[in-house]
Amino acid sequence: MNPPLAVHRAPWLLPISQPPIADGGLVISNGKLLAVGRFRDIVRSHPGVAVIDHPDVLFLPGLINAHTHLELSHLAHLAKLPAPASFTEWIILLIAERAKAAGDPEAEGKRIATAARAVLAAQQQHGVVAIADISNTGLCSSLGNEFKGRLLCFSEYLRLRADAVNAALLRLHAEPDSNYCTGHAPYSTHVDLLRGLKARANRLGHVFPIHIAESSAEIELLRSGGGELRDFLEHRGLWDDTLPLGEGGAVNYLHRHGLLDRRTLCIHCVHIVGEEIDLLAKFGAKVCLCPGSNAYLGVDSAPVELLLRRGILPALGTDSLASNPELSIWREMRILAALHPALSPANLLAMATLGGANALGLADRLGTLEPSKDAAVLAIELRAPARTAGEVQEQLIQQGGGCRLHRL
Repeated sequence: MNPPLAVHRAPWLLPISQPPIADGGLVISNGKLLAVGRFRDIVRSHPGVAVIDHPDVLFLPGLINAHTHLELSHLAHLAKLPAPASFTEWIILLIAERAKAAGDPEAEGKRIATAARAVLAAQQQHGVVAIADISNTGLCSSLGNEFKGRLLCFSEYLRLRADAVNAALLRLHAEPDSNYCTGHAPYSTHVDLLRGLKARANRLGHVFPIHIAESSAEIELLRSGGGELRDFLEHRGLWDDTLPLGEGGAVNYLHRHGLLDRRTLCIHCVHIVGEEIDLLAKFGAKVCLCPGSNAYLGVDSAPVELLLRRGILPALGTDSLASNPELSIWREMRILAALHPALSPANLLAMATLGGANALGLADRLGTLEPSKDAAVLAIELRAPARTAGEVQEQLIQQGGGCRLHRL
């Protein structure tokens, strides 16, 4: 039996799809938003419906973490070390740490799963209602019942040498259609495998996340075919001389090989230039920024103002505890605010909600407070009274993950 209708009233309502509403109200029915707007309008259109007051709170759509790696949660000690000298050095360290699991796989598997569950619980407590996870091990798919939201699990393929592509494609063809699959990055996944992965994603209507332009070393490799990443790949016996390099940056690489469209989700996008941003906008590709991870690794910061200027609303992701000391979308907003003072609180909150929903193909259900969308509503207690919409949004971001919140 469904609960009776009620009008939920709060001093502030942040729909994201429209400006903040003072003295707002909303109605929930069967897990969906039935009405959203000014309280006086809502009660007028729903006469006789009970009113539930939520004093000292605001209503906000649930946050979306558009990029993480839950299976690396047990490596939290890495991001507590001094920052590595280079991106490639961090990759080497990460590989070495993951290799330690080979000693006692059963015990290590339990440790990895326990750490991942703790991260999921923390994400939920911080108001995250949808997560996109990238996994090499399949851990994510075993954690679906641990998260009361949308957990999108992507199986990640890494095979750079041409002689390994056919075997990887055979494995891909055996994947159930319900499984999301993707490639890691242009420098770690052969272009023919990327094409196969993208063709499958297009056929099934799946999002296609891919790490691009995260480091200057990656751009050097794509533009010249040389540099420290090539040295690393050659040392590990992974290099392939047939790779189509030397023709531009990472976005250009995706475009040239038919990998760029509205379902492509470009993770990081730190080292992209104006013409590449134009390509992203032209093809409707999505972007996910991971400022906390980028800051720790010292790879620079993405050109977020230029993206917004071209009509691209990025999503936000935390990446993993192996490269970010704290997985909090609230913290990601604060880092961006510090690095890019021109960004408004409204921009940041839109990235953390609607940007993520757009990126993951969930905008019909999440990301804004609008009728017919899921009732994924956060009720967040403000620590001090706010008189204007600007004050509300600024205070919300600054108090962030330390605030008291609950789901309606």
